[in-house]
Amino acid sequence: MAGEQERLTIFITSPLEVEHVERIRATGGERVEVIYDPELLPPTRYVADHDGREDFRRSPEQQARFDSYVARADILWDFPKNAPPGGGLLQRAPRLKWVQTTSAGVGQLVARLGLQESDLLVTTASGVHARPLAEFVFLALLMHVKELPRLQADQRAHRWQRFASDELSGKTLAIVGPGKIGREVARIARCFDMRVLAMGRTTTPERAAALGVDQLYPRERLGEMLAAADAVVLCCPHTPETENLIDRDAFAAMKDGVVFINIARGQVVDEDALIDALRSGKIAFAALDVFRTEPLPPDSPLWDLPNVLINPHSASTAYSENRRITDIFCHNLTCFLDGRISEMWNVLDKRRMY
Repeated sequence: MAGEQERLTIFITSPLEVEHVERIRATGGERVEVIYDPELLPPTRYVADHDGREDFRRSPEQQARFDSYVARADILWDFPKNAPPGGGLLQRAPRLKWVQTTSAGVGQLVARLGLQESDLLVTTASGVHARPLAEFVFLALLMHVKELPRLQADQRAHRWQRFASDELSGKTLAIVGPGKIGREVARIARCFDMRVLAMGRTTTPERAAALGVDQLYPRERLGEMLAAADAVVLCCPHTPETENLIDRDAFAAMKDGVVFINIARGQVVDEDALIDALRSGKIAFAALDVFRTEPLPPDSPLWDLPNVLINPHSASTAYSENRRITDIFCHNLTCFLDGRISEMWNVLDKRRMY
């Protein structure tokens, strides 16, 4: 894509460790200019924090400098925070050809920015979060079947009372969204000798075998799949097709005492119906990483329900995250500079939104 003499400008718009910036510089070599200006980026609150402190504000001079870098950029590491909707980003960044994001679920953001019909290339961090999210799923499942709250309560009370707990072996796990995250969940589930079901677009036995699941269900048979499950895991993207996918009818189809885990997006679930299902015992235990409103409002009933584990949208975040995203970016940068666009990883289908 780039001519032999053309030097492309990469602007890093979200916090990134210096070691990873230098890897990007080394990958691009003389063919790129990498702009990394930490003074313009918010201080981070934790490792791999791509948003930074909420109270961070740039001075007028800093904002002007930031905007000038955006205007020069051919490539962005992350969409700028508060990028203008309705295609305004491309007006501010007339040279922009490609954005590498630090999240997998950016379809809704791309739509809000009015970029679905544009020629802008967007690549995501798909796959980077699969292992941390799958580990969170099994943290939740093991907490429930091995009765961790009971163990903790007995320990605090210095109470020695033997009991029998359940096990994952032989249980049925249903996955809504068998992408990279869902496949990692399925892989670990098989290690626990669980039966694995999934809902997907293609439901052939060959596709099921490739995904590592026992059976695939089409969307119209979602209720049938949910009825067979001892535990349900949501890891699908948020699209118009999945908005409120798990509604009152879906909860009604589930077994009494089901375990429910949402590592997808809050908008996939009717949250009022979820709360009712938790209060009634239809759902014995829920582990929730995402919510319709984030941060979760202090007055949400979910905070105080005893059968809920709340994670502040952090189940995907691990110390290795930026290293893995940089691996993707460096591979993609080499392909982009060489004109091998078809070999780039994680190219977003802007229409499908994933």
